[in-house]
Amino acid sequence: MGKEDKKETVIKEKTEQMAAPVQINMQYIKDLSFEAPSMPFMPSEIKGAPKIDIGVNINAGCVNKKEKIFTVELELKVNAKSDDKVVFICELTYGALVTLNVPDEHVQPLLLVEVPHLIFPYIRSIIANITRESGLVPLTLSPIDFAALYRARILKEQENKAAKAN
Repeated sequence: MGKEDKKETVIKEKTEQMAAPVQINMQYIKDLSFEAPSMPFMPSEIKGAPKIDIGVNINAGCVNKKEKIFTVELELKVNAKSDDKVVFICELTYGALVTLNVPDEHVQPLLLVEVPHLIFPYIRSIIANITRESGLVPLTLSPIDFAALYRARILKEQENKAAKAN
């Protein structure tokens, strides 16, 4: 190996070390459904803030293991009710194609905590825009603690393993 080859190898290694740990290659809406069954009469019937139920599910998958390219999809289901009437139902699956530059032990937390944290503002904007465009007051979602969701998921997996062992 000549001096030039060693120099190229060192430059390549330093470039890889300096690369961002998470690179979002693209973001996309995979599925979007919105229903406001009582429109246009509903706004006049709403007497207070509707009850909002939010369900969150995070899915991650490997696209290319060697290059560490993954998909992360955040599924959000929002139901709004006023008394017993449905104000709206919104289901959104929003995803990101990401490249990770981290050791393998850090992949899962990045996919299930950091990437959802990075794409959440876009999801929040979509939900606010679609509720506003439907004639309702825009719904601004509160931040979600993805780290707490991840910890709960790990605890549940550990409990399931312990139950199977017994």
